[in-house]
Amino acid sequence: MTAATTETTTQAPILPSYIAGQWWTPKTPKKIAEVHDASTGEAVCRISTDGLDVAGAVEYGRIVGQNNLGKLTFHQRALLLKQLALYLGEHKEPLYELSDKTGATRKDHLIDVDGGIGTLFAYSSKGRKELPNSNVVIDGEVEQLSRDGSFIGEHIYTRLTGVAVQINAFNFPVWGMLEKFAPSFIAGVPTIVKPASQTAYVTEACVRIMVDSGLLPEGSIQLISGSARDLLDHLDYRDHVAFTGSADTAKLLRSHKNVQEEGVRFTAETDSLNAAILGPDAGPETPEFEAFIKAVVQEVTAKAGQKCTAIRRTIVPSEHVEAVVDALRQRVESRAVLGDPRDESTTVGALASKDQQAEVASAVQRLVDAGGELCFGGPQAGTGSADAEKGAFFPVTTLKFSDAHTPEVHEVEAFGPVTSVLGYADIDDAVELAALGGGSLVATVCTHDPEIAGAFVRGIGSHHGRVHLLDRDDAKTSTGHGSPLPHLVHGGPGRAGGGEELGGMRGVKHYMQRTAIQGTPDLLTGITGVWHRGAKANTATPETVASGEAVHPFRKPLSELKIGDQFASGLREVRLEDIDAFAESTGDTFYAHTDEESATANPFFPRRVAHGYLLVSWAAGLFVEPAPGPVLANTGLENLSFMTPVTYDDSIRVTLTAKQITPRETDDYGEVRWDAVLHNQNDEIVATYDVLTRVAKETPDWAS
Repeated sequence: MTAATTETTTQAPILPSYIAGQWWTPKTPKKIAEVHDASTGEAVCRISTDGLDVAGAVEYGRIVGQNNLGKLTFHQRALLLKQLALYLGEHKEPLYELSDKTGATRKDHLIDVDGGIGTLFAYSSKGRKELPNSNVVIDGEVEQLSRDGSFIGEHIYTRLTGVAVQINAFNFPVWGMLEKFAPSFIAGVPTIVKPASQTAYVTEACVRIMVDSGLLPEGSIQLISGSARDLLDHLDYRDHVAFTGSADTAKLLRSHKNVQEEGVRFTAETDSLNAAILGPDAGPETPEFEAFIKAVVQEVTAKAGQKCTAIRRTIVPSEHVEAVVDALRQRVESRAVLGDPRDESTTVGALASKDQQAEVASAVQRLVDAGGELCFGGPQAGTGSADAEKGAFFPVTTLKFSDAHTPEVHEVEAFGPVTSVLGYADIDDAVELAALGGGSLVATVCTHDPEIAGAFVRGIGSHHGRVHLLDRDDAKTSTGHGSPLPHLVHGGPGRAGGGEELGGMRGVKHYMQRTAIQGTPDLLTGITGVWHRGAKANTATPETVASGEAVHPFRKPLSELKIGDQFASGLREVRLEDIDAFAESTGDTFYAHTDEESATANPFFPRRVAHGYLLVSWAAGLFVEPAPGPVLANTGLENLSFMTPVTYDDSIRVTLTAKQITPRETDDYGEVRWDAVLHNQNDEIVATYDVLTRVAKETPDWAS
């Protein structure tokens, strides 16, 4: 890591910030904090933001970052995330080496560094699969606001026009940043990162790699290495603040005038006294018991217990308390080796700082004073070969409480390798104990009984952001209690902060505004890039295609196909023998198609009717253009609804319209969604659905 200012040989370098496209360090700082190696106590860097132009950083993001990100579509930004993830993957070893200084082990690096990179990959993939290749997202169905369809409404999402301020905790200097950066980047909102000082040097190194990659549009990311000072003073309703840290700090930030009065969007992920609950069916002789013990020890020792998702309360049937404590002790003694993470034998590293060490010791003492009994570990226990004077080491610790409802065990969080074992009488009692945490990020329920699982989830669901169900069948495949995934929301109610991060495209929409739009089908088509029924169409018919006056939409490559290109077929009559033949060939002899008397008696049908799938099959025959061409494959059919029954001697026709065109950034084809509507001879709608196809960007040589 290179400092931007000249330092004496006896001082650690000042950690640079990255502001307005430049690396910056203060010239004559007055307020400086020193950051130390968690294991050795040696100085790593100094932190100061004296003189930082915070207002300028916000303005730069709003202007330069917004402009450059706005030139790209969702897919283009998602593809950049993939390229960035690949680049970080090639340059992650220096991040490992720096992370050693935080007290994290190599296994911990997989959670933080590799977990962050994996989040970029996941968001890149989901963004390209689930979002349009544009900058507007439609939310929900069209609402008909007039009888004739000339006035309609729907909801859309568009990106916020401000900055995404992301304030992160010390425990995940890489993942904590990237899990917030990924969805905001896809949304098209520039980021200002403010990491926790204790581990900011790892975040700085990651941002430096990202900038050096040359992949990010200018203004996409800025970094404040130190105090954010008056940052919130410069934000308003255009901006979003995502905070991870203590509940006290979250409360302070929420009380800021600009959050309260100027509409700054604020989400928080804070303290959480998460629980692992052993089901009444999961006694010591069951596979679930073994899986449960493994899960608890994993969460207590990973990152030395410094995880917002760590298991703080181990809730078990009262009759199994001693068995659980003994099993935890045996597993810790056989697997938990406390020490410097640069020692290959170490499995549990140091806490992030001496201050953190003191806070954990104080919290454990509060639990003891409240009636907790130390089963093993604790402030006075030995740390083996680890030097607890120089380094911030703390032994793996388990307590138990004779009174599981002791308030302190549900209020005091020892943010380290600490858990408390609590006994419960029955499921209702266990649910009550879990709820006493006041809102949590995650709970594990370990049971092999679906009814017990259902009772627990119904009982604790509203108190938790995520419930992890563990049993013998998923013990090996589960990603674990404490692993937030990009696909699912990460957050929780109450004490946990009330926010939701990740969650796939839900996370992207945090950085977007939902707006109701009303107008004509033509105007809404123009806004969304998706054709709406009733909007203008470029219609071809069998006659105009045959005469050469029009081109069948299936003959147009993606480069020529336009939203609203349409094919309107002629009528095809349904005969009774067609219905019988379809029933015979498919085996679908449901009485409505084969029994005249029963079909006529059914109030939904006039008499025997054609199979819906027969009509859909015929519709394909009516609109398809059979010769090889740009249409490469039919990949699906969605949203099929049958509305009017069709009997023999009726006729049907189909209207097929190019509804949405999604080019692929890295392929020579794209996806086209076609709006299909079947009418009968009386112009009544028979069925509606979407046809999905892959269409070449240019007509292949073999198809021309």
